[in-house]
Amino acid sequence: MIPEIFPIVITGLMILIPVFFIYRKAGFNPAWALLVFLPGFGLLLIFLQLAFLPWKNQADHGREI
Repeated sequence: MIPEIFPIVITGLMILIPVFFIYRKAGFNPAWALLVFLPGFGLLLIFLQLAFLPWKNQADHGREI
């Protein structure tokens, strides 16, 4: 039983760690990276949040995109 769970844990970490660092570099709370484990809807939430919310560490040059 235990050896079968190792590939699942490793795959989950391979997904979670990059998303964690993306959130941290964007200025968001890295705990939001856990959304990636919500089936179906979680990945959509991540993309929408990163695409449409203003990034806290983004320099404001006085223009809207």
